[in-house]
Amino acid sequence: MDIERLQPVSISMLNEFLYCDRRCALHQLDALWQDNAWTVAGTIAHEHADDPGYRQTAEGARVERALPLFADSIALVGKADIVEFRPGDCGREIPLPVDYKLGRRRKWENDDVQVCAQGLCLEEMLGVPVPKGAVYHVKTRRRREILFTDQLRQLTIQTVENVRALLSGDAIPPAVLRPQCEGCSLHGVCVPELAGHPHILETAYGRLFRTDG
Repeated sequence: MDIERLQPVSISMLNEFLYCDRRCALHQLDALWQDNAWTVAGTIAHEHADDPGYRQTAEGARVERALPLFADSIALVGKADIVEFRPGDCGREIPLPVDYKLGRRRKWENDDVQVCAQGLCLEEMLGVPVPKGAVYHVKTRRRREILFTDQLRQLTIQTVENVRALLSGDAIPPAVLRPQCEGCSLHGVCVPELAGHPHILETAYGRLFRTDG
Protein backbone atom coordinates (compact mmCIF):
# COMPACT_ATOMS: atom_id res chain seq x y z
CA MET A 1 0.00 0.00 0.00
CA ASP A 2 1.40 3.38 -1.03
CA ILE A 3 0.71 5.46 2.09
CA GLU A 4 1.73 8.72 0.40
CA ARG A 5 -1.07 8.28 -2.15
CA LEU A 6 -3.83 7.48 0.34
CA GLN A 7 -6.58 10.07 0.49
CA PRO A 8 -6.66 11.56 4.00
CA VAL A 9 -9.75 10.72 6.04
CA SER A 10 -11.06 12.93 8.82
CA ILE A 11 -11.86 11.30 12.15
CA SER A 12 -15.25 13.01 12.24
CA MET A 13 -16.17 11.31 8.95
CA LEU A 14 -15.97 7.91 10.65
CA ASN A 15 -18.76 8.87 13.02
CA GLU A 16 -20.77 10.37 10.18
CA PHE A 17 -20.33 7.26 8.00
CA LEU A 18 -21.42 4.82 10.70
CA TYR A 19 -24.39 7.03 11.56
CA CYS A 20 -25.46 6.93 7.91
CA ASP A 21 -23.30 6.30 4.86
CA ARG A 22 -25.75 8.19 2.62
CA ARG A 23 -25.63 11.26 4.87
CA CYS A 24 -21.84 11.12 4.79
CA ALA A 25 -21.84 10.93 0.99
CA LEU A 26 -24.32 13.80 0.58
CA HIS A 27 -22.20 15.93 2.90
CA GLN A 28 -18.74 15.03 1.62
CA LEU A 29 -19.37 14.37 -2.08
CA ASP A 30 -22.26 16.72 -2.88
CA ALA A 31 -21.41 19.39 -0.26
CA LEU A 32 -24.97 19.26 1.06
CA TRP A 33 -25.41 20.34 4.66
CA GLN A 34 -28.17 21.89 6.71
CA ASP A 35 -28.21 22.68 10.41
CA ASN A 36 -31.05 21.78 12.71
CA ALA A 37 -31.59 22.08 16.45
CA TRP A 38 -29.40 19.03 17.14
CA THR A 39 -26.41 20.14 15.08
CA VAL A 40 -26.50 23.68 16.50
CA ALA A 41 -26.74 22.37 20.07
CA GLY A 42 -23.83 20.02 19.37
CA THR A 43 -21.71 22.91 18.12
CA ILE A 44 -22.47 24.89 21.27
CA ALA A 45 -21.60 21.89 23.44
CA HIS A 46 -18.14 21.73 21.80
CA GLU A 47 -17.35 25.43 22.12
CA HIS A 48 -15.37 25.17 25.37
CA ALA A 49 -13.60 21.99 24.37
CA ASP A 50 -12.51 23.54 21.06
CA ASP A 51 -10.52 26.33 22.71
CA PRO A 52 -6.85 25.36 22.22
CA GLY A 53 -4.73 25.21 25.36
CA TYR A 54 -4.17 23.21 28.50
CA ARG A 55 -4.86 23.25 32.21
CA GLN A 56 -4.02 21.22 35.32
CA THR A 57 -6.84 19.28 36.98
CA ALA A 58 -7.27 18.47 40.65
CA GLU A 59 -6.48 14.84 39.87
CA GLY A 60 -3.06 15.83 38.56
CA ALA A 61 -3.82 15.27 34.89
CA ARG A 62 -2.56 17.65 32.24
CA VAL A 63 -5.43 18.47 29.89
CA GLU A 64 -4.96 19.51 26.26
CA ARG A 65 -7.93 20.96 24.38
CA ALA A 66 -8.47 20.92 20.60
CA LEU A 67 -5.35 18.82 20.07
CA PRO A 68 -4.54 18.13 16.37
CA LEU A 69 -4.20 14.42 15.63
CA PHE A 70 -2.80 12.31 12.81
CA ALA A 71 -1.87 8.74 11.96
CA ASP A 72 0.30 8.67 8.85
CA SER A 73 0.13 4.87 8.60
CA ILE A 74 -3.56 5.03 7.63
CA ALA A 75 -3.72 8.69 6.48
CA LEU A 76 -6.08 9.65 9.31
CA VAL A 77 -6.34 13.24 10.56
CA GLY A 78 -8.52 15.12 13.01
CA LYS A 79 -8.75 16.87 16.33
CA ALA A 80 -9.48 15.72 19.87
CA ASP A 81 -11.91 17.70 22.00
CA ILE A 82 -9.95 16.85 25.14
CA VAL A 83 -6.89 14.72 25.85
CA GLU A 84 -6.05 14.05 29.49
CA PHE A 85 -2.44 13.09 30.16
CA ARG A 86 -2.26 11.11 33.38
CA PRO A 87 0.90 9.94 35.17
CA GLY A 88 2.01 6.45 34.16
CA ASP A 89 4.93 4.12 34.81
CA CYS A 90 8.54 5.27 34.41
CA GLY A 91 7.51 8.89 34.30
CA ARG A 92 5.53 8.48 31.07
CA GLU A 93 2.16 10.15 30.65
CA ILE A 94 -0.74 8.04 29.43
CA PRO A 95 -3.13 9.96 27.15
CA LEU A 96 -6.87 9.50 27.41
CA PRO A 97 -8.96 11.07 24.61
CA VAL A 98 -12.34 12.45 25.68
CA ASP A 99 -15.00 13.40 23.13
CA TYR A 100 -17.93 15.69 23.95
CA LYS A 101 -21.41 14.52 22.95
CA LEU A 102 -24.72 16.28 23.44
CA GLY A 103 -27.07 13.46 24.38
CA ARG A 104 -27.56 11.32 27.43
CA ARG A 105 -25.11 8.63 28.51
CA ARG A 106 -25.64 5.82 26.01
CA LYS A 107 -23.42 3.51 23.99
CA TRP A 108 -23.22 4.22 20.26
CA GLU A 109 -20.88 2.32 17.93
CA ASN A 110 -20.14 5.41 15.84
CA ASP A 111 -19.04 7.35 18.94
CA ASP A 112 -16.83 4.45 20.09
CA VAL A 113 -15.09 4.29 16.71
CA GLN A 114 -14.51 8.06 16.68
CA VAL A 115 -12.81 7.98 20.09
CA CYS A 116 -10.84 4.84 19.20
CA ALA A 117 -9.56 6.60 16.07
CA GLN A 118 -8.26 9.38 18.31
CA GLY A 119 -6.51 6.75 20.40
CA LEU A 120 -4.86 5.21 17.33
CA CYS A 121 -3.55 8.64 16.35
CA LEU A 122 -2.18 9.31 19.82
CA GLU A 123 -0.42 5.94 19.89
CA GLU A 124 1.32 6.68 16.59
CA MET A 125 2.12 10.29 17.47
CA LEU A 126 3.49 9.65 20.96
CA GLY A 127 4.71 6.06 20.78
CA VAL A 128 2.81 5.01 23.90
CA PRO A 129 -0.10 2.59 24.34
CA VAL A 130 -3.54 4.16 24.65
CA PRO A 131 -5.82 1.50 26.15
CA LYS A 132 -9.01 3.51 26.51
CA GLY A 133 -10.86 6.75 25.99
CA ALA A 134 -14.15 8.28 27.05
CA VAL A 135 -17.22 10.15 25.91
CA TYR A 136 -18.48 13.03 28.04
CA HIS A 137 -22.25 13.36 27.73
CA VAL A 138 -23.08 17.01 28.19
CA LYS A 139 -26.77 16.55 28.95
CA THR A 140 -26.18 14.28 31.94
CA ARG A 141 -22.63 15.48 32.74
CA ARG A 142 -21.47 11.88 32.91
CA ARG A 143 -18.63 10.01 31.29
CA ARG A 144 -18.74 6.67 29.53
CA GLU A 145 -15.45 4.78 29.36
CA ILE A 146 -14.50 3.09 26.08
CA LEU A 147 -11.97 0.25 26.08
CA PHE A 148 -9.97 0.01 22.86
CA THR A 149 -10.37 -3.72 22.33
CA ASP A 150 -8.90 -5.54 19.34
CA GLN A 151 -12.40 -5.80 17.88
CA LEU A 152 -13.00 -2.05 18.18
CA ARG A 153 -9.59 -1.25 16.70
CA GLN A 154 -10.27 -3.52 13.72
CA LEU A 155 -13.70 -1.94 13.20
CA THR A 156 -12.12 1.52 13.32
CA ILE A 157 -9.47 0.71 10.71
CA GLN A 158 -12.07 -0.97 8.49
CA THR A 159 -14.29 2.12 8.76
CA VAL A 160 -11.36 4.31 7.67
CA GLU A 161 -11.01 2.13 4.57
CA ASN A 162 -14.77 2.21 3.91
CA VAL A 163 -14.88 6.00 4.15
CA ARG A 164 -11.87 6.31 1.83
CA ALA A 165 -13.60 4.07 -0.71
CA LEU A 166 -16.71 6.24 -0.50
CA LEU A 167 -14.70 9.43 -1.04
CA SER A 168 -12.79 7.99 -3.99
CA GLY A 169 -16.00 7.26 -5.90
CA ASP A 170 -18.97 9.32 -6.97
CA ALA A 171 -21.83 7.01 -6.01
CA ILE A 172 -24.34 8.10 -3.37
CA PRO A 173 -25.67 5.14 -1.33
CA PRO A 174 -29.43 4.61 -1.63
CA ALA A 175 -31.78 6.01 1.00
CA VAL A 176 -32.85 3.60 3.72
CA LEU A 177 -35.41 4.67 6.30
CA ARG A 178 -33.92 4.19 9.77
CA PRO A 179 -34.88 5.40 13.28
CA GLN A 180 -32.13 8.06 13.21
CA CYS A 181 -33.58 9.64 10.06
CA GLU A 182 -36.10 11.63 12.10
CA GLY A 183 -33.39 13.73 13.76
CA CYS A 184 -31.12 14.03 10.71
CA SER A 185 -30.48 17.57 9.44
CA LEU A 186 -30.54 16.27 5.84
CA HIS A 187 -33.88 14.51 6.18
CA GLY A 188 -35.62 16.97 3.87
CA VAL A 189 -32.95 16.49 1.19
CA CYS A 190 -32.64 12.72 1.49
CA VAL A 191 -36.38 11.97 1.87
CA PRO A 192 -35.83 8.34 2.99
CA GLU A 193 -39.59 7.69 3.13
CA LEU A 194 -39.57 7.37 -0.65
CA ALA A 195 -37.14 4.45 -0.51
CA GLY A 196 -40.01 2.06 0.12
CA HIS A 197 -42.03 3.42 -2.80
CA PRO A 198 -39.83 3.11 -5.93
CA HIS A 199 -42.80 3.71 -8.23
CA ILE A 200 -43.09 7.26 -6.91
CA LEU A 201 -39.47 7.92 -7.82
CA GLU A 202 -39.88 6.39 -11.27
CA THR A 203 -42.90 8.59 -11.93
CA ALA A 204 -41.04 11.71 -10.75
CA TYR A 205 -38.02 10.90 -12.91
CA GLY A 206 -40.27 10.32 -15.90
CA ARG A 207 -41.93 13.69 -15.49
CA LEU A 208 -38.61 15.44 -14.91
CA PHE A 209 -36.88 14.05 -17.98
CA ARG A 210 -39.79 13.68 -20.39
CA THR A 211 -39.08 15.05 -23.86
CA ASP A 212 -42.55 15.12 -25.39
CA GLY A 213 -43.01 18.82 -24.53
